[in-house]
Amino acid sequence: MTDSTDSNHGHEQTRLLPKSISKWLSLGVFLVISGAAITIGQFYPPDAWFDSLAKPFFNPPSWVFPVVWTPLYMLIAISGWLLWRHAPKSLAMGFWGAQMILNVLWTIVFFGYHRPGWALIEIVLLWSAIGATILSARSASRTAAILFLPYWVWVGFATLLNAAFWWLNR
Repeated sequence: MTDSTDSNHGHEQTRLLPKSISKWLSLGVFLVISGAAITIGQFYPPDAWFDSLAKPFFNPPSWVFPVVWTPLYMLIAISGWLLWRHAPKSLAMGFWGAQMILNVLWTIVFFGYHRPGWALIEIVLLWSAIGATILSARSASRTAAILFLPYWVWVGFATLLNAAFWWLNR
């Protein structure tokens, strides 16, 4: 570790790590956060209850979900990292954190508690939080906002899928 000072809008700031190392270390933190969401989801896999549900005609095959979610979680991490670098105390960063929590909670409610109706309410909140992240991120990092768009679209589809599961199995 080095101890150097850096000018930050006229204020002196002491750095424990060089800026380049700190930048990549912070990206690692966001990748770990996204990885933790994936890991928590692994504790709630589809089970016999899910297999017994009536499924809508547009339900994708099971192999599609990890293929889609893996790059989405990478985009979520990069977007969060960009927001943190450009506006760490912003409303967008707050929405980013909220959507991460809601993302994890949906899996627990749907697959863990087997509550498609409650999960539908939860995923609408998640989709809204993702949209709020996009809208509030535009001024801090247009790239961060754009990186969230595929996630917002996918969760929109997942919301329709969740609604269909609830409707067909009520």
